Amino acid sequence: MTRFVRSWLGIAATTATLAFGGGQAFAQKELVFGLQCDRTGPTATVGVYLCPGYHDYIALVNSKGGVEGFKIKVLEVDNEYKVPPAMEAHERFKKEGAVLEGLYGTPQTAALSKKLEEDKILGTSPGFGTAAAADGKRFPYTFPIAASYWSQAGAAVAFAKEKLGGNLKGKKIAYLFYDNPAGKEPLPILEDLAKQEGFEMRTFAVPAPGVEMGAQVLDITGRFKPDFIITHLFGRAPSVSIKELKGKGYPLSKVIAFVWGSAEADIIAAGGMGVAEGYNTIQFAGVGKEFQVLKDIEAMYKAAGKTPPKEMDSTVYYNRGVLIAALHVEAARNAIKAKGGSKPSSEDVKNGMEAIKGFTLGGLVPPMEITAADHEGGGWVQIWTVKGGKLVKDKDWFQGYREIIKKHLAAEASKS
Repeated sequence: MTRFVRSWLGIAATTATLAFGGGQAFAQKELVFGLQCDRTGPTATVGVYLCPGYHDYIALVNSKGGVEGFKIKVLEVDNEYKVPPAMEAHERFKKEGAVLEGLYGTPQTAALSKKLEEDKILGTSPGFGTAAAADGKRFPYTFPIAASYWSQAGAAVAFAKEKLGGNLKGKKIAYLFYDNPAGKEPLPILEDLAKQEGFEMRTFAVPAPGVEMGAQVLDITGRFKPDFIITHLFGRAPSVSIKELKGKGYPLSKVIAFVWGSAEADIIAAGGMGVAEGYNTIQFAGVGKEFQVLKDIEAMYKAAGKTPPKEMDSTVYYNRGVLIAALHVEAARNAIKAKGGSKPSSEDVKNGMEAIKGFTLGGLVPPMEITAADHEGGGWVQIWTVKGGKLVKDKDWFQGYREIIKKHLAAEASKS
């Protein structure tokens, strides 16, 4: 069996067992969702938690009768954070009639952008991908649906400014990043903000796979000596950065990590919450287990005689999987309602995604509004900090330098 067939048949069986005890029939109405993951590649530290969160939310929806009477079938492909498998996955999803597609990875999203438009299937790239895709007019079928790397950069600088007394003039900020297209994506925003706010920015690239950065950290802490550090790392690199910075005596309270360096797994791999005390993290979904939807998922497992999965304990990435699935379901719900209960096309679901407003899932989802013009939904984030052995919310939903982000979006649009 292919990687694709093994993945989605296994998930379908698990979902059916959880939702219906393995025997109860579902109405003969079905919607297909495509989902790309990385469970075995360099960013598997994300995928092994995020993707189970996605599937568990879908199982919960199916256990309650589906979305407006339609059962959701998820077809998953492990793209291993590689472009060729991602392209192949899209073709398989299209063949199976998927009405939407959860993308995975910035290089993969860039490669698929035109294909999504040609095939008129929406794809979501939450917290990664091309920041310019927030402009729905230029990228009609790509939906960031969460803070892009541009928005994360704006939020990181806004947070640093707040922590440094409200003035960045004459300050020094280091940008430590994974040396690939995703890592370079925020540079235009950071450079613009450095000019506007009067701080000196210096960049420090970490080559793949990101597990060796001793030289960069030594250069940052020993030579540049910044007032604040912004990190944009993923895979195994975030935990390495925490250990290296801690080892050089740099206060982690003056470090802010982009969203893929912000999970419990990263902190544990660095040596635990005690080691990472003071480390600041950007989040685009709620953190922790105190959300009703998570309690409902736990209850679903227990009702089926099963123990809730250990993946739920890594709440940062698991909760993001729930967020993605919930927005996919909400888009489908809007589409079905607009069709008067009939089965929606992928184009209908695209329109349904552009009609999402006021959907917060009890606070796990930010107060976003997705429109035909804004596929990002506003670029909302929270800041969570390691305090007393756990992640504690430091700053509730906010947008950083939104006017700068809009300026760059307009500039990109003028090039086309």
